[in-house]
Amino acid sequence: MSRQIIRNATIINEGESKIADVLINGDLIEKIDSNIHVEGACVEFDASEKWLIPGVIDDQVHFREPGLTHKADIYSESRAALAGGVTSYMEMPNVIPQTTTNELLEEKYQIGVKNSAVNYSFYLGATNYNLEELKKVDTENVCGIKVFMGSSTGDMLVDDSHILHKIFAEVPTLIATHCECETRVKSRLEEAKNMFPSGIPANQHPVIRDEQACYMSSSLAVALAKKYNTRLHILHITSSSETGLFKNNIPLSEKRITSEVCVHHLHFAINDYDSLSHQIKCNPAIKYEKDRDALWQALLDDRIDVIATDHAPHSKNEKLDDNYLDCHAGLPLVQHTLQLMMNKALEGKISKERVVEKMCHNPAIAYKLKERGFIREGYKADLVLIDPNKNNIVTQKSLMYKCDWSPILNMEFNTSIDTVWINGGIGYQNGEIFPTNPERLRFEKDR
Repeated sequence: MSRQIIRNATIINEGESKIADVLINGDLIEKIDSNIHVEGACVEFDASEKWLIPGVIDDQVHFREPGLTHKADIYSESRAALAGGVTSYMEMPNVIPQTTTNELLEEKYQIGVKNSAVNYSFYLGATNYNLEELKKVDTENVCGIKVFMGSSTGDMLVDDSHILHKIFAEVPTLIATHCECETRVKSRLEEAKNMFPSGIPANQHPVIRDEQACYMSSSLAVALAKKYNTRLHILHITSSSETGLFKNNIPLSEKRITSEVCVHHLHFAINDYDSLSHQIKCNPAIKYEKDRDALWQALLDDRIDVIATDHAPHSKNEKLDDNYLDCHAGLPLVQHTLQLMMNKALEGKISKERVVEKMCHNPAIAYKLKERGFIREGYKADLVLIDPNKNNIVTQKSLMYKCDWSPILNMEFNTSIDTVWINGGIGYQNGEIFPTNPERLRFEKDR
């Protein structure tokens, strides 16, 4: 791999923006300085008036492989991620067969070796019956354990209190949770069926999967983590009351309990069900304006640490069904999350530097990723060049998702993804995907 220089980029990194050059040598960032000079062959890129950020790290995606590849697969969705500036992802275990043994986990890694366009890691899934498998997980190379404390598929709901305590007490790595109280959700669903016998409207989703259902489960997870000093990361926080569970008065690197918000919960609210209906049905539910406002406040004051996608594609016939009970929950967003958040930055909702912090730096810190998530000398050259002077519209033709639909079709972005480097190699440029040589995300201890 030849040396490359990115010239005159506006580098958005570690809380500041500055113009400088970046020298890439092999898969690493060798030097960051103004007017870098090198001897010998070197490929140069003029990045004047463009933004250079670290590659986005998405800690929650569903790429549906193996077993659900009519919806998506690692090949298709990793390329959509690459086109959206996501250079590393962490993928979920609710596939077929469910990733609940270390043997099945290794089989998924082998799929990644063959088919992923970007860096990857996979969660091992918890059940009521696989504690010994969880305890054997490779803590160096596996991003974490996924615990469904509600809203699960198959038998992955962990609802045995004794086992839940043992998981929090004995598992040696980060535990990521989906938190909704299953008994309350079921009760609310029965109430909705009685109230709407001819069909439940889409806007009842946040009534069925309400704030109380989320808080009951999230508060239990926090209580267990405090009791056992567990490294807990609560995924997709959606409600106002949950934001009070988290602290902002200690550095992220010292937190034992961290949290994530997904971009659709920052963007949509209850009124959007009127126009988008089940396209925005997801678990936990998109809720009310007050919840969206509270999520933004908690994100900005550092109670919420990470922005992710929970990219969860379904085929059109599974997703666009008018029947609430038959419509699947989840939506595809990994190709467009970075641009959507940069729109928010240009609107003044959040700074560009904070977007980079929440989407690049903080996932690396929270998961202790080795040499990723920052533009630093000696770090992996996972980089995204953004053109802030070129608008971009989400069209049907531009979608790279296998499911071939999006809830933000026709949305206009004020930026475009120009070029993406993966481990020093160009993986995406000017709308074209190039072959890359991704490697498994590596995690270091005691960073």
